[in-house]
Amino acid sequence: MKTAANRNKESSPAAGARKGGGAKAISAVSRAFVIVEKLALVSSSNLEELARTTRLAKPTVYRFLNTLRELGYVRKDDADRWFLTMKLFAVGSKALDHIELAKVARPVAERLSADLGETVHMGVLEEEDEEAVYVLKIESKYTIRMYSRVGKKIPLYCTAIGKVLLADLDDGARASRIASTKLVPFTPRTLRDAKALEAELERIRLEGIGCDAEEHETGISCLAAPIRDNSGRAVAAVSASWPMFRFQEERRAEYEARIKAAAAEISAVLGWEG
Repeated sequence: MKTAANRNKESSPAAGARKGGGAKAISAVSRAFVIVEKLALVSSSNLEELARTTRLAKPTVYRFLNTLRELGYVRKDDADRWFLTMKLFAVGSKALDHIELAKVARPVAERLSADLGETVHMGVLEEEDEEAVYVLKIESKYTIRMYSRVGKKIPLYCTAIGKVLLADLDDGARASRIASTKLVPFTPRTLRDAKALEAELERIRLEGIGCDAEEHETGISCLAAPIRDNSGRAVAAVSASWPMFRFQEERRAEYEARIKAAAAEISAVLGWEG
């Protein structure tokens, strides 16, 4: 015989989840977001179009649309066409305000450093200076490694991180930065010609990877990729640095792919879908 307590326990939300209620709830959320994502691809859509593109039954789509409308995420016009409101954008914008870039990037940078065995940095552009600054560093596992520290400023024109950030600026801002920067040679390999630097920045824009082959420090090679926010702007760059004697040129494509993947993972958290 079941007691009242047993009956209450079985009818509790937790009991429902154990019997599959949780799975149904997850399925409902998934379908709601499928509808939202399809609406995001068009200016508006009617019920029949949404049912076809989501592959859901019209009554199901209609039920979810009404729920989303009650919550303020969609609206319907006089022609019975549905469209997203700006509420999702507002929610996302609030979330971005609370994202700490270095905190978000740290676990990704730690994995990248562990995979490559080398020092990993993340740097951002100093708006008022002609430099970038390290905001995150993961040390190499090796004793012989690059000297640096969080807070250290680095030039834009001869470092992998700096060149990635410089390459992403619009034409006017980039030209202004280059014109106001004295191309001081840190090593015999530092680029000292503005035209050569522009050509290198164009390559970075096309390939999505920056390189510093002993241009800032003799004996050190770096590769970097851009970290983008939801607008597509490069707000930072992540790099890996090798002593030249450990850099294996035959593995360059692998190195580049891993660094790009790390940058893409961090960018995804910031809302970039590229």
